[in-house]
Amino acid sequence: MKSKIDPKDTLVLFADLQEGIAELSRTLPVERLKKGVLGLAKIAKILGIPVVVTAVANAEGPAKIMPEISQVLGDLPTIYRTTADSMLNDDIVAAIKASGRSTILISGVATELAVQLPALSGVDMGYRTFVVVDACGGTSEKTEQAALSRIERNGGNLVSVLTLAGEMAGDFRDAEAQALISIAFEMATA
Repeated sequence: MKSKIDPKDTLVLFADLQEGIAELSRTLPVERLKKGVLGLAKIAKILGIPVVVTAVANAEGPAKIMPEISQVLGDLPTIYRTTADSMLNDDIVAAIKASGRSTILISGVATELAVQLPALSGVDMGYRTFVVVDACGGTSEKTEQAALSRIERNGGNLVSVLTLAGEMAGDFRDAEAQALISIAFEMATA
């Protein structure tokens, strides 16, 4: 098994980064969460990494997804689900399979549900899953740590936006690398 993440084999799953849920983050201040989500969206844009956005439907109408995603990637379709685990939704799984990618980077709130469950299911389905810890928020330090520990014990991985930007940058003389290193710098100086 390879240890590095290949952007050509990677997909980003943004889960429940919607108004009313994103604000539940207690382990990462919401402003810092937004910065991580923005950085991850920028990485996806620069490297052409496909993105799947999921949300839970509400009675008030369409979910208001964090603007940091559309600010960088434009308006993406939101796939609504009725389960805590995105991987139990046929449309989401179909979108992931259609990408042809076998590595999934997961960002969302709450780490204990919207992140942990698809990370575990993704591993069970044969995907390499990575939780992007500085683009996720949990409801408490204790419960988030339990979720992250369970993910790691069962074959999932943890990574940060800072690490992703640096790892995927390659040769710093390239314009793409410069853009990625600027994301790393933004995350390091938060």
